[in-house]
Amino acid sequence: MAAFPIFNTDHFESIARELGELVTGTQLDQLFASRGLADVSGQSTKWRRIHISLLARQQADRCGNHVAAFIMAVMAPGRHVSDQGRYEAARSSLNKVLAFDGLHVGEDGQFRRVDAAATITDAKLRADNVAIRLRGREIHPEILRYCRAELMQENYFHAVFEAAKSIAQRIRDMTGLPLDGAALIDKCFAESQPLIWINALRTETERSEHKGFALLLKGAFAAVRNPTAHEPKILWQGEDDAADYFTLLSMLHRKLDKARAVGAERRDLT
Repeated sequence: MAAFPIFNTDHFESIARELGELVTGTQLDQLFASRGLADVSGQSTKWRRIHISLLARQQADRCGNHVAAFIMAVMAPGRHVSDQGRYEAARSSLNKVLAFDGLHVGEDGQFRRVDAAATITDAKLRADNVAIRLRGREIHPEILRYCRAELMQENYFHAVFEAAKSIAQRIRDMTGLPLDGAALIDKCFAESQPLIWINALRTETERSEHKGFALLLKGAFAAVRNPTAHEPKILWQGEDDAADYFTLLSMLHRKLDKARAVGAERRDLT
């Protein structure tokens, strides 16, 4: 096995703390034994045993091979099938620290090389669970502009709520109308004299597409903005729902990218 780079000792304590939460004392004994590691810590706290013993072995080896093998053993997905939520939370937290070493633990529990993070913000964005689920979905930049702060805090509940606001605000910017919600959509996408249109409205098919898009917009407001504002968070399904809603909202934004709007200077807003 090629020599694995040495893990940065400045933040290895954070790694040890995360690993310590995923194993029992007995399991830690077994992992040390199976990996040929000696517990030289003289401690009883799990994370301290991991921290002191693994750094001592790394110093003796002059490489991170045993440390990397231990981390991958703890992070093997098969060990955590009974509590996937805790595992994914720990993996996300672990990756925020490992990012500074240029490493990332994948869903298979194996290491991947990444460009080393230079800031906490960079590390959090790389490790974020929603970011992983959004890969390949072509999320519209307007979405992230409105909810970046919430994503940084891993507050997916309010991230989707803020992302939905980006649609209404964009329509207001396009038309100058000081409305919101269904009233805004009804005015802007009226069947006669619309203020925004996504096609030429010449055929029945085009008119049906126009009406259907308006219904999608109103449906997004009803499904995303109203429940998140008024219902308890227990109804929220977390990161997977957030990724799906971001995909829907991005599709709406892309339609608006190609839409035409009546200029505000040509309208009587009264």
